[in-house]
Amino acid sequence: MRPLNILWILTTQWRAQACGYAGDPNARTPALDALARASLNFTQAVTPHPFGPFARAALFTGVHSPENGVPDYFDPLPENADTIAKQLGREGYATAFFGKWHLARRDSAAPLVGETHAKMIVPESARGGFHFWEGFESGFQLNDPWLHGTRLPKPQRFEGYQSDVIFARAGEWMSQRPSGSAPWFCVASVEPPHPPYHAVKTADEAGVSLILSSNVPADPEVQARSRRDLAGYYAQIEATDAALGRLLACIDFSTTAVIFTSVHGDMHGAHGLFRKGWPYEESVRVPLLARIPGQPALSCAEAISVVDLAGATLALARGRGAERFLQRRELAQISMPSVVQLPLQCDRVWRGWRSPKRKLILNADGSPWLFFDLERDPMEKENRVADPAYQAEIQIGRAKGSASP
Repeated sequence: MRPLNILWILTTQWRAQACGYAGDPNARTPALDALARASLNFTQAVTPHPFGPFARAALFTGVHSPENGVPDYFDPLPENADTIAKQLGREGYATAFFGKWHLARRDSAAPLVGETHAKMIVPESARGGFHFWEGFESGFQLNDPWLHGTRLPKPQRFEGYQSDVIFARAGEWMSQRPSGSAPWFCVASVEPPHPPYHAVKTADEAGVSLILSSNVPADPEVQARSRRDLAGYYAQIEATDAALGRLLACIDFSTTAVIFTSVHGDMHGAHGLFRKGWPYEESVRVPLLARIPGQPALSCAEAISVVDLAGATLALARGRGAERFLQRRELAQISMPSVVQLPLQCDRVWRGWRSPKRKLILNADGSPWLFFDLERDPMEKENRVADPAYQAEIQIGRAKGSASP
């Protein structure tokens, strides 16, 4: 039997709550909703690290940061890292990557937003072992992105919204695969939804029509920023969902497994906080859908992490179907291995774990910082770390949080 083709669709700050199928009244995601109806829907999925380079390194290697060689924001993925692209290449797969990489050696003194990082050349040796590579390091050029790679030796600018450009070029590569050629593994990776949030225009720029979560404080400044950012955020989600629908229309679902997820989420005013790096649900929970030929749609409430995807994908390539995806797990390890010196990001190193019922977060010295009873308090409004009723659980949980992932 011919091995499955496998497509990963990666977004950057698409939090789990911001999907129509998840019940978000602000999210217009018909393509994603349709994919969810035919997929394994992992409703409790998390990122291992709610920040781009750490999470991407974990995603492609199946190893947590910093053990995978990425302990800090500007650290590149080691060229000898055994990535999923290299592993599938050894299995006879043709491998291709399109879009945002964010794992190369960048100039930390250069502006994060702009053409410097968007146009920098990622050497072939630093492209994770993909046979075909066409993308950009970073730069947050959400409109008219710059691409370079296997067939583009110099950066070239492409007109259009980034999700449209990347998904269209990935779809073209997949559709042009010769009949009878090797099975393929393709990654389509985009920055949206991501700042600058005004990249996609919306009639309601102030977000007055949006319904805010109950854990966004009543503070007028927090609410105004939350609405303003979310207006652009949801506009980007709608635009990316439309591009996603066009990409999925190219797929033969009888021969191809499709996995959709995000690298991390975004706080957007929850608990008065913005951006990522924080251990709260808005930052660590991500959508995770796996549409696998022959596997019925199913809602899965088990603990699972994006770090599991490399191993699960390798199992799919070896004909093990959904078996690896459906392994029962008690909890998922989560952490921030270093403080990223950028505005609004989390102010400390932390580690811990999340199960569908509980979350424990420890400071760098191992002392408890946060403990949430997610069954009773899904919006995380009550930190139970000093509550006598939970002390036995916390002490047992500290051993789990201190264990290696």
